[in-house]
Amino acid sequence: MDIRTIDHLEIYAQDAEEAAARFCAGYGFTVLGRGGPATGLPDCTSVLLRQHEITLVVTSPLSAAHRAHDYLLQHGEGVSVVGLAVGDASAAFAEAVGRGATPLAPPQVLDGVTFASVDGFGDVEHRFVSRRDPAGLFAPGIIAEYPGVDTATGLLRDVDHLAVCVPAGDLDPLTSRLGRIFELDQTFEERIVVGTQAMESKVVQSRSGGVTFTIIEPDTERAPGQIDTFIRDHDGVGVQHVAFRTDDIVAGVGFSAQRGVPFLTTPASYYDALPARLGEVGVPVQLLRAFSILADRDYAGVMLQIFTASTHPRRTLFYELIERRGARTFGSNNIKALYEAVERERVSEPAAVPGA
Repeated sequence: MDIRTIDHLEIYAQDAEEAAARFCAGYGFTVLGRGGPATGLPDCTSVLLRQHEITLVVTSPLSAAHRAHDYLLQHGEGVSVVGLAVGDASAAFAEAVGRGATPLAPPQVLDGVTFASVDGFGDVEHRFVSRRDPAGLFAPGIIAEYPGVDTATGLLRDVDHLAVCVPAGDLDPLTSRLGRIFELDQTFEERIVVGTQAMESKVVQSRSGGVTFTIIEPDTERAPGQIDTFIRDHDGVGVQHVAFRTDDIVAGVGFSAQRGVPFLTTPASYYDALPARLGEVGVPVQLLRAFSILADRDYAGVMLQIFTASTHPRRTLFYELIERRGARTFGSNNIKALYEAVERERVSEPAAVPGA
C-alpha cells in the first residue's frame, strides 16, 4: 500500500470557529477556507487551516446526522480523521477492505481529488486521499478556499507523529492490525516505569517514513496512571497528542508561549544531568532549561521536544513540538520525562469535566 504522508487531520470540535482561532493564535496556522451548507456540507461547518505541510480541518456538527455529533458526546474534542496521502485512493480503499478494514465512505471524486475512508482505531477513521495536483484545492466543491492566502509561513513544518492510547491488552492487536491492513511496520518499542506505574509502547511507521503512530497501553499490574486516566476520560481508544515538527523549537516555543499556549515544565535536575548524559546537542543547556525543552539522542542524531499542557475540558488531547537534528526514533529519556511531567500535572489538577 502506497502510504506517503499525512495529507490532513480532521478535528471535531463543539465550535469550529473558536477551535480554529486557537490554532491560528497559538500555533501560527492560517485559515485557508471554509465549508458548510452553502458549499455542500449540510450537516456541519468546517474551517480549513494550513501551515507549510500541515493541513487541519476543524469541524462542528450542525445536526445529529453528522458523525461529529456522537463523537463529541462520547469523546469531546479530538482527532477524528487521519488523512493518508496515497497514489490511488480507490485502490488503497479496495486493498484495505480486502484485508479486513470496515468501509466507512466509498471513493468520492472531486475534480481530481479522491477521498475514501475505512476504520482506523477506535472512532478514528483513516481517509485515503489521492490528488492529481498536490498543489490544487483541498476539497473542490466542498471547501471554499480564499484566493492568494500564503500558508508557507510559520515555524511548524509537518506532522511528525501521532500518539494513540489504547486499553491494556490492545497494544499488540492494534500494532498487528495496522501492519496487516495499512503496511505500517513496527520500528521501535519501549517499556517505561515511573515509580509504581508503567506503560508499554510500540511505534509503527509507513514504509515511506511519512506516517508514524506511537501506540501506548498501561500496565495493569502496576498502579493506575495517566494512560488509564486518558482512556477513562476520553472513553476509549484515541489520539493522546499530535506532534508538530519544527526546524527551530526554541523559536516555536517562544512564539506559542507568548500567545498563551501552556507548556509542561521540567525539573532543574534534568538539565543538571544533561551535559554529562548527551554532550553537545546544538542548543545551549541554559536555553533548553529556560524553555523546559527536552533533549535526547538516538543512533542517528539529536531530538528536541516539548509538550503542551492539555487545555481540553477532559484534560485528554495535547500537542507536541519536536525538532529532529538527525534523530529518527524516540529517546527513552524523553519518553520518561514526558510521562513524569504529565503525571505531575494530572495529580495536581482537579478532576476532568465528565461529558465535556
